[in-house]
Amino acid sequence: MNISTAFAPPFKLVAPFFVLGVMFFLISILLMFGSNLETLHYLNSSTLAWVHIFLLSFVMLIILGAMAQLVPVVLEVGHCAVDLYYAIYPLVIVGTTLMAFGFYSLPILLPFGGTAIFIAMSIFLIETFLTILKVKKINFIIGTIIISNIFLLLGLIVGIVLALNHSGIISVDSFKLLKAHIFLVFFGYVGTTIMSMSLILLPMFWLSHSFSWLYVKSAFYILCSSIISMLIFSFLNINIFEMISYILCIISLLLYFVQIFVIYKKRVRVEVDIYFKSMVFSYFSLIISLIFLITYLFYENDNLLISASWLILVGFIGFLIAGHLYKIVPFLVWYERFSMFVGKKQVPMLNDLIPKKSSNFQFIMSSIGIIIVTIGLLTNISEIYKSGLCFLTIGVIFLLKDILYMANIKEESYVF
Repeated sequence: MNISTAFAPPFKLVAPFFVLGVMFFLISILLMFGSNLETLHYLNSSTLAWVHIFLLSFVMLIILGAMAQLVPVVLEVGHCAVDLYYAIYPLVIVGTTLMAFGFYSLPILLPFGGTAIFIAMSIFLIETFLTILKVKKINFIIGTIIISNIFLLLGLIVGIVLALNHSGIISVDSFKLLKAHIFLVFFGYVGTTIMSMSLILLPMFWLSHSFSWLYVKSAFYILCSSIISMLIFSFLNINIFEMISYILCIISLLLYFVQIFVIYKKRVRVEVDIYFKSMVFSYFSLIISLIFLITYLFYENDNLLISASWLILVGFIGFLIAGHLYKIVPFLVWYERFSMFVGKKQVPMLNDLIPKKSSNFQFIMSSIGIIIVTIGLLTNISEIYKSGLCFLTIGVIFLLKDILYMANIKEESYVF
């Protein structure tokens, strides 16, 4: 995979995505203090509100910001209309806020919030597809981007239907459509995007090379089959396809983990930095969540499902994003503010831009928090659950502090 920074947009365009994303990560953790473990369920309105705040205002904002940088870099073509990204994050914030209030207390706001999100994502999709049209040759990575964006579009359409149903405007079988929505957006877009971007970022940051893509390609195709199977179940009511979908999804995630292990074994860089620690904890969370999910298929204990969901969302995706932010933000800052001085003046290394003590403290507090919250969810003990949230809150505050620090580094502080 050829990587070129010649087509990357300015840092000021993507910085708000990262900063606002981490801010809403903190808000989502603070909101969890109000959760009642006795009524915690994925169909509960407060749970739905929290999931949308976490996924839309944190996960999706970070992914959209990262894609703004990575898409032109990977495609080696310039954005078709890069300034459209300035309209995306305000629409996402407004849409998420309206949807959150809609789930909590005013269902009539859901269609308005959903429409704002739909417009924001449509801008992203249209701009991305127009940019892809400039590419002369489609490879595996570009193919995954195309397919993941198609899943996102379908997921948005289903989401609008669900919002209209929840607000009472129309009446549909929301339970089955909800599963289709989750699989299309979470696994179809977020999952496939993580798979494809891992093949770019992990080898680049670990200096891995000469490894086979067999496992991740298989994982991608199996995950796509899982999503299609869930769509068949959702619209044709053939129950066997639901179980097939769950099994294929677990197999896909296991194959993805094998691919990550292959990349890890082929690495050249052995430095145990904040990125390495975050990746290890992230994939450890993924493994434990898969064990919980497999166990749930046999015992159907809701605590297992909730704990697995927690580990996938905050343990796996949360640490995956945090670790990459400690690499992406310093790189973008260095490239924009220091690269022009190379060979002329003394410039800092990328590691010099990372607050090491603060980032390590963030990792320790966040990882302890994830583990304690998981124990609290498994045992259904509120005191353990909330004590874990206290540790995690401190960790996310330090993550936000570190992102703001790195984003605001000035040339005069390092160039001599």
